[in-house]
Amino acid sequence: MHDEVRRELARAARAVASARLSDAFGHVTVREGDALLITAPVPLAFQRADDLTLLPLAADDLPPGTPKEAWIHVAIARADAATGAVCRAQPRAVAKAIAAGLRIRALDGQGAMLGAEVPVYDDSRLVRDADAGTAVARAIGAAPAVVLRGNGAVTRGATLAEAVARMWLLERSAELALAAGPDASALPDHEQAWWRERSDELLPRMYDFLVRSHGMD
Repeated sequence: MHDEVRRELARAARAVASARLSDAFGHVTVREGDALLITAPVPLAFQRADDLTLLPLAADDLPPGTPKEAWIHVAIARADAATGAVCRAQPRAVAKAIAAGLRIRALDGQGAMLGAEVPVYDDSRLVRDADAGTAVARAIGAAPAVVLRGNGAVTRGATLAEAVARMWLLERSAELALAAGPDASALPDHEQAWWRERSDELLPRMYDFLVRSHGMD
């Protein structure tokens, strides 16, 4: 395993925390062959490259030092070989929007990169076994993000940059939903598609902003 992958994952985790997308909990993974490299079960703000754990995707049990909700990451990665990274966090505006009964939809261009509407996994209990992880994977389906009702959110991407940038976008989209209210109109389908076609260009720039602003050593 390349040391640079470890360092980048630790930097990404610290950026998520510093951007106030997580607090005491949260975890980030990046695919390494037939395994996931996952952050340690300590706050993302304190992640170090040496603390990360390699989690085989074929594992029946979680290795020591692995967060119990790693089953979310395992199930999503197993279900979609194109998923190269997963981010799990607790963005506060997302929690507020869902508690208020609002849908997180594509109200602006950047929000369209999360899909027309972010699905919700309708169970607030912690995801601490393989079956619950599989249920989350079913809930996210082909979408890039899913809200865990009463328990944060999950984003994914082909790269670490995409997964982390989408968590930031999810929080921004929830803030917009709260401000706009339930009667706000989503962007037209063709405009949403235009933005999604440019995700490969724009998401890495957002990630670079987050890491440079929040995740540097």
